[in-house]
Amino acid sequence: MIIGILKERFESEQRVALSPFGVEALVQAGAQVVIEREAGASARFSDDQYREAGGSVVYSAEEAAGRADVLVKVMPPMESEFELLHEGQTLLSFLLLGMSKRPFIDHLMAHSMTGVGMELLRGKGGSYPILRIMSEISGQIAAMVSGRWLRSDQGGRGVLLGGVPGVAPAAVVILGVGASGFAAAQACLGLGAQVIVLDNDLERLRRAEQALGKRITTVIASPENIRRGVKLADVFIGAISITDDESHHIVTEEMVKTMKAGAVIIDIAINQGGCVETIRPTTIKDPVYEMHGVLHYAVPNMPSMVARSATYALTNALLPVLRTLISAGVEKAIEDDPYFRCGVVTHRGMPTHKLLHDLYDIDVEPFDCNC
Repeated sequence: MIIGILKERFESEQRVALSPFGVEALVQAGAQVVIEREAGASARFSDDQYREAGGSVVYSAEEAAGRADVLVKVMPPMESEFELLHEGQTLLSFLLLGMSKRPFIDHLMAHSMTGVGMELLRGKGGSYPILRIMSEISGQIAAMVSGRWLRSDQGGRGVLLGGVPGVAPAAVVILGVGASGFAAAQACLGLGAQVIVLDNDLERLRRAEQALGKRITTVIASPENIRRGVKLADVFIGAISITDDESHHIVTEEMVKTMKAGAVIIDIAINQGGCVETIRPTTIKDPVYEMHGVLHYAVPNMPSMVARSATYALTNALLPVLRTLISAGVEKAIEDDPYFRCGVVTHRGMPTHKLLHDLYDIDVEPFDCNC
């Protein structure tokens, strides 16, 4: 099996799909790995490191993609990259279907491709191991971002996240206490903020309180409590998983209008369309915009800001999946592993994931899996 790795072309994306040690592991497992020149440069991995790991460094994206049976990327291909994808190929990347354009899905179907979303792959415990590790990174970055955009010189409220003796800390309200929400709560607590977390799962709230102690306030995410939390927040962090229409834009524009002048919204759920009605995707280079006196931050690839750590983490989570593909092949992996099937969006061009129906009204033939 030949595995191809491309240099990322999404704006400000600095991660690479595999570190040199990941390439070495795949070569030892019997694969050939072809890497586009300078694919890891932004994460401080040199071409020589990839060569020393046993990979083949090539000088064009066309060659890296053209030789690959399985093409591995971080972000979904941009329209300018569609022509790199070839008939019958398998693409493994974050697909971000809530943000993707219909032409991308049409391309996968028209070219009989198998598209696998990293964020949709399940672990045997029922979790999403690749999504989880990136979510944990995003949660930590949300705490760092909070402190920056609260600053007066950045247009924020001028509130110190952790406060000082005699002056209250910032109130950080986090909606959702999954992987990203918990990481954000932990990091914000470490910086001294007052942290309130809301979730509609009482057991999740209980686990968070047990792990973090009485230093956080836990509240059931009823509509009224969400309204109160949004109004109270100096920083509001949306960290829910959007699985239905009710979750999408659960924080309404009317709620945003009640927020304090200079407050900050960070919507980690932007990859799934966002949980705040006034949100739209932003970029690392241009990360915020103001609406109703509130700063909105919605960078879909937050882990790219710590590209080296994120690449190592992504490699750790990807290696078990890729080893399975090398040993069994893509078709056998789909046939035998219901957890892998959860991530398959198109198979030989046929739409197979219910999200395609929910988002694009495409008729699908869903796999029997553990989704």
